Amino acid sequence: MVHVADVAEYILRQTGEITAMKLQKLVYYSQAWSLVWDEQPLFEEEIQAWANGPVVRDLYDCHKGAFRVDTIPNGNPDNLNEDQIETIDMIVNHYGKKSAQWLSELTHMEDPWKCARKEAGLAEGQRGTAVISHASMAEYYSAL
Repeated sequence: MVHVADVAEYILRQTGEITAMKLQKLVYYSQAWSLVWDEQPLFEEEIQAWANGPVVRDLYDCHKGAFRVDTIPNGNPDNLNEDQIETIDMIVNHYGKKSAQWLSELTHMEDPWKCARKEAGLAEGQRGTAVISHASMAEYYSAL
């Protein structure tokens, strides 16, 4: 299985330096659409419904304290297969020109993030680590 660091490093090689928040959202959408298009997770790490949108904690730990990110040192894009690269490329092409704030606001309007926080009893803006399930992402995005 591919790790989130591999996906993040691939994204950064396509986009160049971006904000940590934007990287998190592009990784999230890559996972969500992989569940729909490829019918399997892109990476194994869980995605949590943080106050500012979906976050992969393991990736956060790689860039913690940085506003902008240009590399993920332990990420290896060579671990990705052709289908995974195609999925990520489509995400970068579709969402990559959007701002981090726009992407964050989009995730806040979508059911996977909202439902994970609601089920955990988290109020708006409240910190929390509720997990966004693969099932909720696949169900929501496949209906779009």
